[in-house]
Amino acid sequence: MSADEHIPVLLQPTVDALLHTPDGLYLDCTFGRGGHSRALLEKLSAKGQLVALDRDPQAVQAMGEIKDSRFRGVRSAFADLESALDLLGIDQVDGVLMDIGVSSPQIDQAERGFSFRRDGPLDMRMDPQAGESAADFLARAEAREIKEVIKNYGEERFAVQIATAIVARRAERPITTTLDLAQIVAGAVRTREPGQDPATRTFQALRIHVNQELAQLEQGLTAAFKRLKVGGRLAVISFHSLEDRITKQFIEKLANPKSQQDARLRKLPLPEPTPLMRKLDRIKPSKEECELNPRSRSSVLRVAEKLAEWPAGSSVGGNAWGA
Repeated sequence: MSADEHIPVLLQPTVDALLHTPDGLYLDCTFGRGGHSRALLEKLSAKGQLVALDRDPQAVQAMGEIKDSRFRGVRSAFADLESALDLLGIDQVDGVLMDIGVSSPQIDQAERGFSFRRDGPLDMRMDPQAGESAADFLARAEAREIKEVIKNYGEERFAVQIATAIVARRAERPITTTLDLAQIVAGAVRTREPGQDPATRTFQALRIHVNQELAQLEQGLTAAFKRLKVGGRLAVISFHSLEDRITKQFIEKLANPKSQQDARLRKLPLPEPTPLMRKLDRIKPSKEECELNPRSRSSVLRVAEKLAEWPAGSSVGGNAWGA
């Protein structure tokens, strides 16, 4: 697969689940190279509309290749989707798609610094013009902070050893390239699952940290719910257990609000809290898709439907509604 190629994951199941009315207005929060957006446009009617967001400048450039009056693209992180919709004068939408994580072109381009298999600058930022690069983080962070990032975001059992090796190495010379880091990690990781590179979990953890991906997802889910119409659908594709867990818990909290209440409140003769979402589906890629696109193997699609607005005066995580 070349740097310019990208196979959208769970393409048909996502389009089928998300697009419940062809005349609707939909939001693709993670345009990438436009695979899902193009498939949605094919299914939309002449009255339908699609807005796409992405913070990667190369993805934004790719948006310009779509010459369709029903399509509008905006450079924005999906956590800021409300601001993007406000900019376009849009209040609510019929469906929201989030394809979480890094895209194939980002991995395959050495200069982006995402891959431990290609030597390049240790960057990892989805927006190269914003925030701190992975190299900058490793240059200034204490061993404890590096360990916590690798342990929490990479679920790496050798996080202490890796952090210690990184700090020891940077005392000799800066860690500036992907292969520099991959070699340090390889020397610190004693064993690894068959077929998995020793650096896999560390690179994943640093990417998630540098781009604040979990916080972005939490903010994006909340914003997506607010901007969905009642009856609208949310579709989220995750590749990592932490991302999928956040999505699952968010949907569960809205679909089953009573389960989120304090145990003491559940015993009182109070009105049943109104479910705000309905879980529709959880889809994994088929065997055929995994063979065609090995990067799809860890993906999972969760789909939910909005049933009602938040009660006045409450918010996600707020006590007013038992969340």
